[in-house]
Amino acid sequence: MTAIDAIILGILQGLTEFLPISSSGHIELGTALLNVQTANNLLFSVVVHAATCLSTVVIFRKDLLKLFTDFFRFDKEAVNYTAALIISAIPVGIIGLTYDQEIENFFSGQLLLVGFMLLVTGLLLAMTYYAPPRTGKVTLGRSLLIGLSQALAILPGISRSGATISTALLLGVDKEKAARFSFLMVLMPILGGSALKLMDYLQAPEMSENITTVVLIIGFLAAFITGLVACKWMISIVKKGKLIYFAFYCFAVGSVTILLSM
Repeated sequence: MTAIDAIILGILQGLTEFLPISSSGHIELGTALLNVQTANNLLFSVVVHAATCLSTVVIFRKDLLKLFTDFFRFDKEAVNYTAALIISAIPVGIIGLTYDQEIENFFSGQLLLVGFMLLVTGLLLAMTYYAPPRTGKVTLGRSLLIGLSQALAILPGISRSGATISTALLLGVDKEKAARFSFLMVLMPILGGSALKLMDYLQAPEMSENITTVVLIIGFLAAFITGLVACKWMISIVKKGKLIYFAFYCFAVGSVTILLSM
């Protein structure tokens, strides 16, 4: 992997982790176009995911600090919100641990699958256009349903942010609350997934022996900086109710991907 490859893939990861167009799907498309086999570069994957995780922490640092302090003061709202975050992570945790090998098989250049799943993402985003504006909050029951949609996003081409925000909006959650919960709920799965990948790397470090420290730093910075921009942008987009534009994008890219893969 070259420095240019790391910049492109880092930018892709940073942007698409937050924008509702599927980071996994675009990474698959990017690696196919660049002819880079990142599946064997476990360390690079850990690094760029850590970068987007740090982007989320920076953007929501005040929210996280308040949630942390209120939780240890046994504030009812903070305790319930923390419980909702934990519940939302259960489905993806169970699927990730139970079907790890099967999931890995999805990330082997299956562009036809990516294309169809991008169409599904587009459909979810389009459905929110017709959902009436609501002012509800994330309850424990809603957090489980939102968590199930996050588990669906394990498939390459299903956008995690797109699926979770769309589900929250369709369940009647306020737009700003939906975006906030979607971005905070991803912290545990990203940290857990990165820890598992790091363990895989430690067990087989030779799988990433062709990647240099400079390339890793470049990939990290590219993902972190673009993640900051994309996260702020996405919050604004959700507030304005403009997810429909990303639905059109997913329909277009998904259709082209299907045609090219056939």
